[in-house]
Amino acid sequence: MEAFKQEKSLPACFTFFQAATQEYALPARFTFPFHYEPHPLCVLAAHELQHYLDTQTEWTHPFWADDEGVHSAIGKMFGVLIVESEEKQLGYLAAFSGKLAGENHHRRFVPPVFDILTQDGFFRKEEAVLNQLNQQIEELEQSPDLIGCQNQLTLTIQLAKNQIDECKQKIKTEKATRKTQREMARQTLDTAAFIGLEEDLRKESIKQQYYLKDLITYWNGQISDAQAQLDQFLQIIENRRQTRKQKSAALQQQLFEQYQFLNQAGISKGLEVIFQATAQKQPPAGAGECAAPKLLQYAFLHKLKPIAMAEFWWGQSPKLEIRKHQQFYPACRGKCEPILKHMLEGIPLDDNPMLQAPSKDKVIHIIYEDEYLLVINKPFELLSVPGKNVKDSVQWRIQQQHQYNESPLIVHRLDMSTSGLMVMAKTKEAHKALQYQFLKRLIKKRYVALLDGIVQKQEGTIDLPLRVDLEDRPRQMVCYEYGKSARTHWEVIDYVNGKTRIHFFPVTGRTHQLRVHAAHQLGLGIPIMGDDIYGTKADRLYLHAEKLQFNHPIHQQNMEFEVAATF
Repeated sequence: MEAFKQEKSLPACFTFFQAATQEYALPARFTFPFHYEPHPLCVLAAHELQHYLDTQTEWTHPFWADDEGVHSAIGKMFGVLIVESEEKQLGYLAAFSGKLAGENHHRRFVPPVFDILTQDGFFRKEEAVLNQLNQQIEELEQSPDLIGCQNQLTLTIQLAKNQIDECKQKIKTEKATRKTQREMARQTLDTAAFIGLEEDLRKESIKQQYYLKDLITYWNGQISDAQAQLDQFLQIIENRRQTRKQKSAALQQQLFEQYQFLNQAGISKGLEVIFQATAQKQPPAGAGECAAPKLLQYAFLHKLKPIAMAEFWWGQSPKLEIRKHQQFYPACRGKCEPILKHMLEGIPLDDNPMLQAPSKDKVIHIIYEDEYLLVINKPFELLSVPGKNVKDSVQWRIQQQHQYNESPLIVHRLDMSTSGLMVMAKTKEAHKALQYQFLKRLIKKRYVALLDGIVQKQEGTIDLPLRVDLEDRPRQMVCYEYGKSARTHWEVIDYVNGKTRIHFFPVTGRTHQLRVHAAHQLGLGIPIMGDDIYGTKADRLYLHAEKLQFNHPIHQQNMEFEVAATF
């Protein structure tokens, strides 16, 4: 039976489920797209789409690098949207982010919101103009005339330097000779003859200074002429660049106007209007090309009711990010959040878990306390400090319980999902001293984690610089250009049911450092169990700060604490 059958009343991209769906209850509210557990119907639709990706022969896309490594892999995010027709027929739509096999249109997948690849469309025409400008700029930058002018300027500057330096050295030598002549004449000549000689020497000195001045003036003129000839070529290139910049900006503006997004009320908004309310004001590159907006746009255009949505990664992970084959992921925030806010307006959504406090019943255990500090065992799913939307946190609770309202308290943080030992200061003096130990990396920390797979080596060091993913906060990514140094030593403890129990010894303390170093393909390549950002969600994140060692900030004695993980 065909993977999807069409009926006349249904749009072309509407796909019927192959499997029976009667046993699945429809969700009461639509998926909150930025943090969700995929609905069973989404999982079923995703599995059917993945089977299609595995078996189709209509097009070829490099999801994986070839055996020779000649072609780089381009993994892709796909999305499924469960929809209901006006006749209450249940099915799903499928979409991909960006282009697939170099094209925007493929059977079974919804089209883009705006197709920039339309033949004879304005984008192709303007792209050709920009490509022509790029070619002109490249030809000018490599032209023999430009290279000749650059070489002539370099040669002129070098000749000027050589002759001027030579002249200065001659003046210096002859000045020393005149000094010797003057001293000898003072002893051997009478007064009148000495005065005459000294005047001749003075005139000779003045003549040499005038010669040096004329020489410098001459070579400055030569350099100026050579620079002027070079500047003529550089100005032509700069004019081309400015033209390219203006045309590129105009094309981008024209594209913004073409991307119009619907919501269920039929209200359309363009990219520029949507992003005007954001901090960055301008839409980022690729906004509107992700799977989620494409799916919703098609549904609204064809009067299909959105029921639930999910996105998954297919193919090899990018080099810098962490993406696992067939794993579900939330929509990206940088590009999609403003667009989806408009598109989902008026549709009841699942609760945003980021606005909830799962820590309500969590208890903070105080391990040690004196008049200067306290050491606590933080439960998982409790913030270290108050968040933007959630106040409940270690800092807030300790301040409320102990009235340390004027003290800095927090010296370091643990991720919300991480449990374990934290040291807190009760005085500013203690806070400053503890902070110094952290800054100088004098604090010794040991974490225990359970990884979702088998690590083959027994120990090692991971050195991968990290920075925030600007389009998908708080996700971190490896970045060798702008990332901050992040180093982690690790050591396998044992293996349990196909999982690896491991010790982490972080040298630095970057956000999500252990989670990224565990999951990234250039690290261990195996995510920590329960990692809902870089791995697969479970009942908790299996990461615990079990050991902490430092010097007392006042008394200086060694302090060492250890609390075993509960997993």
